Amino acid sequence: MERNTRQRSAIRDAIAKADRPLLPQEVLDAAQQLVPAMSLGTVYRNLKALVEEGELQPVNLPGENPRFEVVGHQHHHHFQCRQCQRVFDVHACPGDLSHMAPQGFTVEDHDVTLYGRCKDCALPAAKATRRKSSEADTHNHTHTHRHVG
Repeated sequence: MERNTRQRSAIRDAIAKADRPLLPQEVLDAAQQLVPAMSLGTVYRNLKALVEEGELQPVNLPGENPRFEVVGHQHHHHFQCRQCQRVFDVHACPGDLSHMAPQGFTVEDHDVTLYGRCKDCALPAAKATRRKSSEADTHNHTHTHRHVG
C-alpha cells in the first residue's frame, strides 16, 4: 500500500528532475525546496519504500554509498566525476564483453563506470590550465629579456 505524502512526492520529484542518480543527502537538499522541514531520516525511509515498491532502484558504485534513480531506464552505465563526485547516466554500452572473461566462464551481466571530470568541473580546470600556461609563457618571455643584451 503506497502512502503518497508531500514528502514522498518531493523525493520523487527531486530524483526525476535531477535526471541522474542522487545520494540521499542530494535528495534531501532538493526535496527541502518543496518541504523545508524534511529530515534525512524521512528521506531514507521513503527511499527504502520506493525501492521496495519498484519505483526507484539503487545505483551501487564500488566504495560509495548507494545513489538512487528512477526505474525504467534501459540498460545503461554511469560516469562519476572525480572532482565533484556526482554520478551521471551514460546511455551507451560497449556491448557483449564475454570475450574479456576467462576461458570457460559465462558472462551474465556487467556494469561499467567511467571516471573523469563532468562538464561543470572540466571547464574551470581547462581555464586554469590555460591561465597557468599563459602566465608561464609571459614569465619565460620576461625572464629571457632580462638576460639578453
